[in-house]
Amino acid sequence: MNSLRTTRRVEFGDTDMAGIVHFSNFFRYMEAAETEYLRVRGLSVAWREEGRRFGFPRVSVTCDYVKPALFEDVLDIEVTLERLGNKSATYRFDFTRSGEAIATGRITSVFCREIPGHGLESHEIPESIRTKLQPT
Repeated sequence: MNSLRTTRRVEFGDTDMAGIVHFSNFFRYMEAAETEYLRVRGLSVAWREEGRRFGFPRVSVTCDYVKPALFEDVLDIEVTLERLGNKSATYRFDFTRSGEAIATGRITSVFCREIPGHGLESHEIPESIRTKLQPT
């Protein structure tokens, strides 16, 4: 599975005084979609294993807006793994409403593991995780 398709209904609290989704909420939508993308592959953005923390903290997030989204719109969000590097993964998020382009976003996250006494440190993505992330 190369991509994941999910939906999000725009809530009243997501909108500004003009009734348009506030730009910052697209980042929340992307994070929720990324979490779902990982979940269906048996992964997560953060977990503990053998007493150590592991995760994929974000290092870059962008979003380009084409058309406004409004209260009660149902947005389709397609999440695609755009790039898988040695330590990082970049996801693309295509937002549409009834087939009409609304926005395109990207998140890049880096695989990290806890080093006792030193906090989180970036590390190469283990093969066991890489095979779950790879498009099929």
